[in-house]
Amino acid sequence: MELNVKTLEGKDAGKVSLSDAIFGLEPREDIIARVIRWQLAKKRQGTHKAQGRAEVSRTGAKMYKQKGTGRARHHSARAPQFRGGGKAHGPVVRSHEHDLPKKVRALGLRLALSAKLKAEDVIILDNLVAADAKTKALAGAFETLGLTNALFIGGAELDSNFKLAAANIPNIDVLPVQGINVYDILRRGKLVLSKAAVEALEERFK
Repeated sequence: MELNVKTLEGKDAGKVSLSDAIFGLEPREDIIARVIRWQLAKKRQGTHKAQGRAEVSRTGAKMYKQKGTGRARHHSARAPQFRGGGKAHGPVVRSHEHDLPKKVRALGLRLALSAKLKAEDVIILDNLVAADAKTKALAGAFETLGLTNALFIGGAELDSNFKLAAANIPNIDVLPVQGINVYDILRRGKLVLSKAAVEALEERFK
């Protein structure tokens, strides 16, 4: 399929052909959800920690005698049912990562790209280059293109002026093509690809 290519100023710059093997798949929510879950699990620090009853700094002496008080039988005040006691089955420091086959990850990325194209949320620009690192000028160009919430994917090397100018614009993310991922694609409204990014994706999945 073919899409129109635009310049950053909103002018026409020809057409580009997109591969059906990458952008023409029927989206599958189950695969996309698996990939996003895998991504977010890898991002978790896993530094959560609660003290168990063996770790609480508190006396281990028996609270009161076993019999004759008319109250329940208790031993240590470190037990979970008491205020200040240890947490029962609390969180521990651990990794949340889990495995996901490479083929499933690659399929998830192609499905996310296809879903964006099907929703008509893909825009192709000839290149992502800014003359100056001026946020105001770039924000005006985005407004002309109708971009208020978008992910920009450039080539292997990003233009430093474009990256710096876009850094202060809210709801705008800029990534090199090697950093493209399912979660960032779906969390933004529009997906803006440079021609170099399209060529790199087709080379990657051919």
